[in-house]
Amino acid sequence: MVKDLKTDVLVIGAGPAGSMTAKWAAKNGAKVLLLEKRQEIGSPVRCGEGMSKDWLKEVGIAPSTRWINVEVEGARIYSPSEKVLEINEKHAGNEVGYVVERDSFDKQLAIDAANAGAEVLLKTAAVGVLKENGKVVGVKAKAFGEPFEIRAPVTIGADGFESQVGRWAGLPTNIALRDMDTCLQYRMTNVDCDTRYCDFYLGTCAPGGYVWIFPKADGLANVGIGVQVSQVKSPADARTYLDKWIAAHPAYSKGKTIDVVGGGVSISPPLKQTVADGFMIVGDAARMIDPLTGGGIANGCIAGKICGEVAARAVTANDTGKEFLSAYDRGWRARFEEKLYRNWLAKEKLVTLSDATFDKVIDALQGVKLEKLSVHNILKAVHDKYPEVTKEFEAFL
Repeated sequence: MVKDLKTDVLVIGAGPAGSMTAKWAAKNGAKVLLLEKRQEIGSPVRCGEGMSKDWLKEVGIAPSTRWINVEVEGARIYSPSEKVLEINEKHAGNEVGYVVERDSFDKQLAIDAANAGAEVLLKTAAVGVLKENGKVVGVKAKAFGEPFEIRAPVTIGADGFESQVGRWAGLPTNIALRDMDTCLQYRMTNVDCDTRYCDFYLGTCAPGGYVWIFPKADGLANVGIGVQVSQVKSPADARTYLDKWIAAHPAYSKGKTIDVVGGGVSISPPLKQTVADGFMIVGDAARMIDPLTGGGIANGCIAGKICGEVAARAVTANDTGKEFLSAYDRGWRARFEEKLYRNWLAKEKLVTLSDATFDKVIDALQGVKLEKLSVHNILKAVHDKYPEVTKEFEAFL
């Protein structure tokens, strides 16, 4: 029989946000337990495997060839008529910089957490939360079919896009269909990809989303698609759209698929509430994915560092109430909430654009030197050439 456990900080989910939270809580003196329901951290991979790199130092991640496949120069964005806009890595958003082996990356972050002092429990699932007087005091868990309890003054939900822990804790985590993408990706060999760029294709080839090419090596790439759930009849339509796009592009139609991954991604605003008495929620579970790009690794890790530090301080102060834990809520919101909301509003408008309008947007940006690639700066450049296109976007200008 599995014994009941006690710890200072309990983190549920060993993805990047969970491991980062566990690491920084442990580094700040807390006794930490990190739970992962799967038998192997990082597997199966459910990610395009592209990410930016300027934030790594901020959270204490050392770049390593153990998990980096390719360092790219930037991104190429293709309009429906395949006009192309090249942008450098610094301006290309949070999916461009490195193309990684996501399972190796996740394992490294868990290693970092363990080396900082966190204990890791694999094949252990949270099946409900424990509450006393309305306060979360731990979880009901199962390991190898055996039920037991884990008690902790601070419990943190880092259980990903399909998070149940937040709902069990009483946080409103519901999400609208228009705020979800269904995604499918092939790893393809024998393709003609350019390892200098991550490529993105916009328009009706991927309703409400985009097609992406993330090069893994010469001749090897992740070729994927995200489509807005509200714009398709069923999640299976993602495959139809992706197969149609591949068939129309000889550089990829001659390729061979060696791996397939699928899943959902939130393209919603972040949660309005990320703390409760004895509880915090972080990463994809807290809807911290960028609604415009679908990238969530950087935001999850940055928020995880803040979350872990606040959790440790709360344990030291013997105050794990909502008010004390709200330092985490204020911290991550100050760091990137405004950008998430702005990009969500932009996403809401972009999904209504026709292919002809997308062509005009990319055409207007040809040869324009943007010091910073932001929604505002892009719209200003488009307005100068096609003012009729930006009428609906006046609020951003």
